[in-house]
Amino acid sequence: MVSTRGTHNILVASNRGPISYTQDETGTLTAKRGGGGLVSGLSAIGPDAGALWVCSALGDGDREAVRRGVGEDGVRMLDIDADTHAAAYNDIANSVLWFVNHMLYQTPLEPVFDKEFRRQWAAYETYNHAFAEALAEEAAEGAAVLVQDYHLVLVPRMLRELRPDLRIGHFSHTPWAPPEYFRLLPDDIAAKVLGGILGADRAAFLTQRWADAFTDCCHAVLGPGIPSGTRIGVHGLGADADFLRERSHRPDVDERLAVLREQIGTAPDGSARKAIVRVDRTELSKNIVRGLLAFRELLEERPEWRERVVHVAFAYPSRQDLAVYRDYTAEVQRVADEINSQYATPGWTPVLLNLKDDFARSLASYRLADVALVNPIRDGMNLVAKEVPVVSDDGCVLVLSREAGAYEELGEDAVVVNPYDVSGTARALHEALTMPVGERAERTKRLAAAATALPPAQWFLDQLEALRSAGQA
Repeated sequence: MVSTRGTHNILVASNRGPISYTQDETGTLTAKRGGGGLVSGLSAIGPDAGALWVCSALGDGDREAVRRGVGEDGVRMLDIDADTHAAAYNDIANSVLWFVNHMLYQTPLEPVFDKEFRRQWAAYETYNHAFAEALAEEAAEGAAVLVQDYHLVLVPRMLRELRPDLRIGHFSHTPWAPPEYFRLLPDDIAAKVLGGILGADRAAFLTQRWADAFTDCCHAVLGPGIPSGTRIGVHGLGADADFLRERSHRPDVDERLAVLREQIGTAPDGSARKAIVRVDRTELSKNIVRGLLAFRELLEERPEWRERVVHVAFAYPSRQDLAVYRDYTAEVQRVADEINSQYATPGWTPVLLNLKDDFARSLASYRLADVALVNPIRDGMNLVAKEVPVVSDDGCVLVLSREAGAYEELGEDAVVVNPYDVSGTARALHEALTMPVGERAERTKRLAAAATALPPAQWFLDQLEALRSAGQA
């Protein structure tokens, strides 16, 4: 147990923090602030709440900032050994825990839990313990601590042992695997993952489906019941409507909208071409390749759509330090090029693929989308499915995977697909493209209302209140 007490009443812990640093050739550090639900939530509680965000230094600029003592109030960045962080983040969090909960393994060949895995797991434990110690040092008596995601599943139990007075919550932003898949993990590791989260007073998830899967895993791996008394909660993160609507009408978005409209062009009869839009990271679970294959099948089976529709696909590179992600990004490019080679005409490029991140351009694509394609294999929520209806200028049909967390809230007004069924997705795209204007507008209105029911700031505040209530029970 830690004998000293800190001064912070509310603490957030996550791998990535609200600020990052880059260093130029002169050694000058430049800070860049991020966004998201946690940033909105901490802003909502105000500067006088005694809040602290504990995060990891992710790159050389971050580490140099920590070493120089550069930072800002309300943030503590941990300079964890780079090799330890790489093993914890790349080899365990992103290559094991992410793969298990998204059910991504090609099981005839992987996973292989060998001696090297045990070395990596030891690094993951070290990484989590660094967070637990920092939180224990910084937290005031009885403080509320909100631990985030699969990078830090061991922290609640470790922190509980150091500071039993704290009210500890853990929130999972990913899906949770069903027991039969979760038990791919070695038995002792599966127990540590679950037992780590059960060190919290409250474990929360994006949907009831993922919460139920976690509970099922606890019963299967640890035995009946959850003896720790951990409460299970659900908080479905929504889109930030005010921010999105304001940001999507700034001049830089208008400029990109005009460029996109020119690139999409007009059909041979002079009418505006339809746009099927997707915006994703090139993450394996996002299912971009099958989306492209479905678009190709639409053009094959429905030749009337040739030269009348364009697939605007923004696929921003993700985790390119992992070979499997680099290979996947290359496959996305290859399939897009193949479609364009097969079907393009002098005045029509069927797939407009861009692999460079540009938020303003993404918002422009949201505004002009006739159809939004969101077809993940599995997804904790998928905010793109919620953002497009909010930003759309003229109404948009959402083609949505039943394996996205957003399906629970949006499925009734979406065209729902099995993400593995390429032919079914092609038919869904045709249905979406031919939906009557009035029905499309009404669906968009209902989708936007559902998508903004729990905006980011309220999502955070609801968790905080629920944790405080759990600690008083």
